[in-house]
Amino acid sequence: MFDIEKFDIKLGTDQIGRNFIYAEEVTSTNEVILNERKLYQEHGTVLLAENQTAGKGRLNRPWYSVDEMNLTFSILILDAKYFRKKINILNFTAAIAVAMSIENLFQLKTELKWPNDVLISNKKIAGVLLESVSSGNKIERLVVGIGLNVNQITFQGKFNVDPTSLKRELRQNIEREKLLAEILNNFEELIETSVSKPKFILDEWRSRCSLIGERITIAENDKTRHGIFEDIDDEGFLILKSNDALETIHFGDVSIL
Repeated sequence: MFDIEKFDIKLGTDQIGRNFIYAEEVTSTNEVILNERKLYQEHGTVLLAENQTAGKGRLNRPWYSVDEMNLTFSILILDAKYFRKKINILNFTAAIAVAMSIENLFQLKTELKWPNDVLISNKKIAGVLLESVSSGNKIERLVVGIGLNVNQITFQGKFNVDPTSLKRELRQNIEREKLLAEILNNFEELIETSVSKPKFILDEWRSRCSLIGERITIAENDKTRHGIFEDIDDEGFLILKSNDALETIHFGDVSIL
């Protein structure tokens, strides 16, 4: 059982997570926050669910999580300054917050995989999913969904990247309350930085991405591209070098060629 009082003691934010909602079961934390507007009206609201009956990652892939073992939560972003431009940088911001928290608390080396994965020893430990509701060209509500494998040690199904968890890496139970508070503390600081110093976020992400400079394959639906992961651009999109030509990639699954 998640101890909300223990979590609150560790939380040092001004806004992010101050309105905290705990749920035993929802369809998807992202979906609930986006669609139930009357219940979720405060910027920085965090919804944590022990079980998601329709949890998902990118491309609507299912995200399975064992009850009371992991962290599956969403953060509501309502302040337009955070998504007025370069919204993809928020994706990096959330991934960096997770990576920093793991490094700070457990001294584990993390890597970031474009566009939204956090890895340990080349295995996926967390994923980030941004979703929004727009009116015309204007974003009205945005949620940052994060799934982090904490104390789960067995995983069923087929995966593009093999999964792991903190318990598998450290061989001990992890206090979820302290970990979630650390992530939100880091996220609040980094999201401010994403507005004032977006280059810092991009450079922090680059420093944790070992695939830059490597030959990679990018799969998007039925289309496959090959080339060198040259860099990311100022909006966080992947720059692929192929036959001396540069191409900007907005979506796709990256793997080593």
